[in-house]
Amino acid sequence: MLKTFSRAVSSAVRVSTTSMSSTPALHPLTRSALYSPNSGTTRSLTRSLWMMSSNGAASGYRPKLFSSKGRSPVSCECVSLHTEGDKAFGDFLSDEMKEEKKVQKSKTLPKMSGGWELEQNGTEAKLIRKLSGEKVTVTFNINNSVPPNFEEEAEQVQGQKSAESEPDDVSTPNFVVEVTKPAAKHSLVFDCHYPEDEVSHGEGEEESDIFSIREVSFQPEGDGEWKETSYTLNTDALDWALYDHLMDFLADRGVDNTFADELMELSTAMEHQEYIKFLDDLSGFIKCN
Repeated sequence: MLKTFSRAVSSAVRVSTTSMSSTPALHPLTRSALYSPNSGTTRSLTRSLWMMSSNGAASGYRPKLFSSKGRSPVSCECVSLHTEGDKAFGDFLSDEMKEEKKVQKSKTLPKMSGGWELEQNGTEAKLIRKLSGEKVTVTFNINNSVPPNFEEEAEQVQGQKSAESEPDDVSTPNFVVEVTKPAAKHSLVFDCHYPEDEVSHGEGEEESDIFSIREVSFQPEGDGEWKETSYTLNTDALDWALYDHLMDFLADRGVDNTFADELMELSTAMEHQEYIKFLDDLSGFIKCN
């Protein structure tokens, strides 16, 4: 009985093998075919892949997965995706750059009075001044330096804005003043900013400062990061007499209202210059130039 069952199984296997090898139609690829190096199915798979990738296949058959029907041909050498939206975006950027270049006051950056030397690295800038052995370094970054104009946005919603009344965007960056003395172990560092709620005084009233000191601390000379382990003096609850002396200390070293006003002009010119450059780079990226 056992021998009869074994013969029956062997016969079934032979019949199954014969029927599979004689079937001319395409059949699903099985796991055993993938792992059998001598399998005829493997050779059929190789030829099928060659036919799918070959442009000169005699039958002209190409599976739907590799079909390019419905896809616009790519004419750019960079072989990147190009859509109608990209073309409209590129045209918009070209017009935007033309308009921005029209309102650009100068292609060169304005000079700072007082003997300040400018060092620029991308969006970051340093103004350096040496005075009687002391070194004063002012560092600022133009990123996120243009505050939003909520009144302008309200006018745009109401449709009241006109090109003639459009205000210029002014860059008011935070800036850090570092004062270094030759014999001192640390630098005296001032974290300064332009207050958003600055109120102008009327006639006859004393001129207010257009910038404020936020924090003061002793930091290692030339260190790029503010060390939180050093004591930091916050000016929010500071005695006004001490605050006035700190402002006078900066003014004696050239950091006064005139400096702050010129810094705004320089930062605004830098920001506009970098904005136009960004538009140009973005246009080249969209058009794949």
